[in-house]
Amino acid sequence: MWKWEAEGQPKAVVAIIHNAYEHHSRYAWLIQKLRSSGFLVVTGDLPGHGEQAGRNVHDESFGSYVNYVKKLLDVGVADGLPLFVIGHGLGATLMMRMLQTEKIECAGYIFSSPWLHLNHLPPKHSSVLSKFTSSMKLNHELPIEMLTRNQDLHIEVREDDFYNPIMTASWYKELQFFMKSVTQYEGTIRDVPILLHSAGSDKVTDISYAKKWLLAQELSEIQYKKWNRLYHDLFHEPERDEVFLYTESFMHSVLRSLGYVV
Repeated sequence: MWKWEAEGQPKAVVAIIHNAYEHHSRYAWLIQKLRSSGFLVVTGDLPGHGEQAGRNVHDESFGSYVNYVKKLLDVGVADGLPLFVIGHGLGATLMMRMLQTEKIECAGYIFSSPWLHLNHLPPKHSSVLSKFTSSMKLNHELPIEMLTRNQDLHIEVREDDFYNPIMTASWYKELQFFMKSVTQYEGTIRDVPILLHSAGSDKVTDISYAKKWLLAQELSEIQYKKWNRLYHDLFHEPERDEVFLYTESFMHSVLRSLGYVV
């Protein structure tokens, strides 16, 4: 895990949980924007992702992801400042599930494009369901052009050796189970501020599931923002400055409600 100090006196800490198949280095722009705005940032790579992957197929357990997030949050609260969590894609789903099953103290949560129901499936999806072989390899085939309209990133990710959408059938099965466990949970989470970003032109997920989940929590403070025309990776889109400003405004509002001077 890594920690980036804020520029000037920090007002809060932000923990970033990245999406499946990628790594924390893809969030360099967001990390710098947060630091410039007075936030201390902590993040790192999920098990089996990034430089520490050590293999070319995802077969790590989702329990290892949860344990990693717990450690990340422990690092986040160590400075004694209010802690916000930004979770993207599977990172958002992990945090949603932990809010259902764990006692977590954070000032607020920002979820972007949670994976609760996938529209884009691996080509071998039907064969996995009909004839399950745990060691079968699947390629989710999520090219960067499907994730963002940012042309600069199209070039950068094509040369990224650590972006890897290949998994075993058992990993994919666990992913399906994990998403259903979030959407079919019968209880509600504790009352915490949540901002949910959805991409109006998301080619990966069905965004209606995320909105339905948010409204079902009956929280005192929620914000839902649907970004029309934007693709799945909202913090990488050409309009990412607007997405950041919306996120920053949410965090400032929460801090003021906690009695902090922003």
